[in-house]
Amino acid sequence: MQHFQLFIDGAFCEGATSQTMTTQNPATGQDWATFACASAQDVDRAVGAAKRALDDPAWRGLSQTARGKLLYKLADLIEANAEHLGRIETTDSGKLLAETATQTRYVGDYYRYYAGLADKIEGAVLPIDKPDMHVFTRREPIGVVAAVVPWNAQMFLTATKLGPALAAGCTVVLKASEVAPAPMLEFARLIAEAGFPAGVVSVITGDAEGCAIPLTRHPDVDRIAFTGGPETARHVIRNSAENFAVTSLELGGKSPIIVFEDADLDGAANGLIAGNFGASGQSCVAGSRGLIHRPILKALIERIAEKAAGIVVGDPLDGTTHIGPLCTKAQVAKIGDTLAKARSQGATIHFGGAPLERDGNYMAPTLVECADPDTETLKVEMFGPVMSLLPFDTEEEAIALANHSDFGLGSGVFTRDLARAHRVSSRLRSGICWVNTYRAISPIAPFGGFNQSGYGREAGAEAVLDYTRTKTVWINTSEQPMANPFVMR
Repeated sequence: MQHFQLFIDGAFCEGATSQTMTTQNPATGQDWATFACASAQDVDRAVGAAKRALDDPAWRGLSQTARGKLLYKLADLIEANAEHLGRIETTDSGKLLAETATQTRYVGDYYRYYAGLADKIEGAVLPIDKPDMHVFTRREPIGVVAAVVPWNAQMFLTATKLGPALAAGCTVVLKASEVAPAPMLEFARLIAEAGFPAGVVSVITGDAEGCAIPLTRHPDVDRIAFTGGPETARHVIRNSAENFAVTSLELGGKSPIIVFEDADLDGAANGLIAGNFGASGQSCVAGSRGLIHRPILKALIERIAEKAAGIVVGDPLDGTTHIGPLCTKAQVAKIGDTLAKARSQGATIHFGGAPLERDGNYMAPTLVECADPDTETLKVEMFGPVMSLLPFDTEEEAIALANHSDFGLGSGVFTRDLARAHRVSSRLRSGICWVNTYRAISPIAPFGGFNQSGYGREAGAEAVLDYTRTKTVWINTSEQPMANPFVMR
């Protein structure tokens, strides 16, 4: 089996305790690789290297433009190795190669975007209300960043943290999920090849006790950028009380897609399929609460069923496959339990509803029609290809149903009425709203949520400022020495 090592302080290595874990190929259910696990000692070494690199002239002494050039080089390497990284990610997580390779290739543009911003991080001269004072601000790197990334969109969710952090001049310890970490550990080779000085980026993985907890509570960590589930996020926040690290959270979702009766049915059906069956439903912005204007519910279900009949579930390395396996068996079991409860609540399953009888973690694409907003499939984030539809009668009801959630990450609106699109999107409590489309991303557009979907934003120009601290500099320009020391000036 292939073996993947940790990347600490510019070198590949085993963990201090020699602990390893095995990862399975979700398409076959068979072990395919092993990887080294970090212990608290390894975490301390990675954070120590990051702290040292902050003050090392090899990194600190680089101009902002030179940092940008390193990011441009990394972007080119990612693009050139997109197919290779995509195959590893597909083998390790079960995501379609068509998506992993394409997404990895596009991720290069995130690094290029932040490369271009590296020398646009500016301070300001303040029109201060004091005579004989020249006062200005400057943006300085916030320090050592702990970037914690889940398995389901690794290259994308790494880029939204690593790109702005490096552009700002920070150093980063990247913690990959212990579920399917292989692509992140392989990605470290490109970081080394790009020429980043030792210690600027380390890539580690491991369990909570040995790796995640020591990292997020480490006294030398200045910022935590976390993507994952709400329950884990609560532990991260508690850990950050030990170091007062600035923390941003990009968490889960239970996103609504509202389809009004004037919507293009074909476009709406495609939007719902993209939002629920795209990435096999393993997406934090999955639009798993379809809210449908009652007059078109039956016609839309028929259109979705017609399209779903042509969906190919199979080998994620096969270019003709639309839905691959789920990453873990636990997801399949959770979906089964959730669907069973939904049935007991009176929900109707129009197609799917069961795992496929084959090797691997395969779940049939499933459509559930719900009569009640408290149906279990409308409440639980399942991370699988399950679409739930609920009818509504008025615009006000649709908005109320959409906002009836603890989450607030993504949302969608399908309508031909431009005024309605503006009106409804402005009232949805979500960080992202797609109108007549779904699941579109860009390095230019901020990404993040409300409520239990977290706080802070990733991507966009402002994200780079989240990896800086503002320093205010006062210069006395008077020819006279400083006067009375007992009076605040």
